[in-house]
Amino acid sequence: MRLFLKISEWWWCFSLFVEPGAYRESVATAASILASKIMEEKPDLEPSEKESSPPPVKRRRLWTRQVKPPEESEKRYVPPPKRRNPGVSFSETHFAETSYYFEGGLRKVRPYYFDFQTYCKGRWVGKSLLHVFGTEFRAQPLEYYRAAAKAGRLRLNEQPVRDLSVILKNNDFLQNTIHRHEPPVTAQAIEFLEENNEVVVVDKPSSLPVHPCGRFRHNTVIFILGKEHNLKELHTIHRLDRLTSGVLMFAKSAEVSKKIDEQVRLRQLEKEYVCRVFGEFPESEVTCEEPILVVSYKVGVCRVDPKGKPCKTVFRRLSYNGKTSVVKCFPYTGRTHQIRVHLQFLGHPIVNDPIYNTDAWGPEKGKDGNINKTDEELLQALLEEHLSKQSLGILDIAEEDLKPIVGDQLQKAVQLTSGTPKESKDEEKSGILVCSRSSVCQAELDQMDCGETCLNEHQDEKDPLCGECKIVRPDPLPKDLVMYLHALRYKGAGFEYCSKIPAWAQDDWEET
Repeated sequence: MRLFLKISEWWWCFSLFVEPGAYRESVATAASILASKIMEEKPDLEPSEKESSPPPVKRRRLWTRQVKPPEESEKRYVPPPKRRNPGVSFSETHFAETSYYFEGGLRKVRPYYFDFQTYCKGRWVGKSLLHVFGTEFRAQPLEYYRAAAKAGRLRLNEQPVRDLSVILKNNDFLQNTIHRHEPPVTAQAIEFLEENNEVVVVDKPSSLPVHPCGRFRHNTVIFILGKEHNLKELHTIHRLDRLTSGVLMFAKSAEVSKKIDEQVRLRQLEKEYVCRVFGEFPESEVTCEEPILVVSYKVGVCRVDPKGKPCKTVFRRLSYNGKTSVVKCFPYTGRTHQIRVHLQFLGHPIVNDPIYNTDAWGPEKGKDGNINKTDEELLQALLEEHLSKQSLGILDIAEEDLKPIVGDQLQKAVQLTSGTPKESKDEEKSGILVCSRSSVCQAELDQMDCGETCLNEHQDEKDPLCGECKIVRPDPLPKDLVMYLHALRYKGAGFEYCSKIPAWAQDDWEET
């Protein structure tokens, strides 16, 4: 060992003065000298030791690793991710995607082309596009995605992708152009309660979502305020259910939003609602503190359950007309559907609540939490009831969302009752695979800042790839889009905003 250390020290000094080529030759020479020195110092073994000692280890043969030629997916270049949405609000280009029109007491949106876009999820890496569409985007059959690829509507990293067998890689950016149809809402105008340098406060009509969600985009409060009143970059302070009307506040700056959010977090915001419920509500004040659990985020259904989140609502009756009662509600927490679920539990559901006042909950309609159904059975019963009434739009769920929830059986029932016109297989096939001049593959698209696209021409023409264009849906009546629940007053530190009491909450009101 001492010999080895001496040789190492000497060789390190020597290597400082030799050239790289000579250095490599010297390494081989020094290694052979070192090996011979070690063998000379090693004593000979006795014959018995030689027989018992293990055989010498064979030196590994130096070999060159054979590198296989890269696959096509490995060759494919994936650009680094970039920020797609530069801001939190919507621009003028977004608002110009389509236009409104009014018909039969309803606000409608003309169909338009829209890009759904996403980066490749971690679980998709190494899998083909066809596999991802077949397992995670089951709203449409695989034939639709093949046709969309042929029509140039599927893009990978902003380039059309025709081959769905392409293997996805990390940071892949996917885009799918669809022909989008939005459900109608009531034509009732948004009334302004307050507008100053800090806030915008409006009286939200029933049936109108606060912000884009699900199938709603232009038929939302945010878009209408931006398009028709030039109010952009608003910060949502609180939300109301789509069917709930009343006081809705927006902040004009992040600072104001944080200030009011702090009041909400500390329970310093007083909220007062009014509703009309089934039956004779007790004259004395009623407090309900039953915990609430979300059954389905997709359908938007909750119920009372010990495993739910704690909440509290206080109720006071205002009037009773022999059939229904008008009740004021004071929610001290802000759980999803809190007022509606607590009223159902008390046996006095809101008169026209499309979820919590239906026979799907059983003979007692969920009173005292008596449902006697599993969550899956409850969801299926709700969907079947609304399917029979052709009111899935009011339930806030589209047919394409049914399959992941209740399977194929109910999905087939939807298709049988949806009003789809009968077509021959040849006509349907040609309609899917061939893009007319009015379709997106031939029309010029306006490119947005965030990568979304929209088509401003031929908005009233039918898209050959769009299944929604083949369905004739009856329009709902405006009264069917109104639920008797209204946010009457919001009060906080330094502000108080009130709206008019709705007509259905008046003492002399009679239902037509």
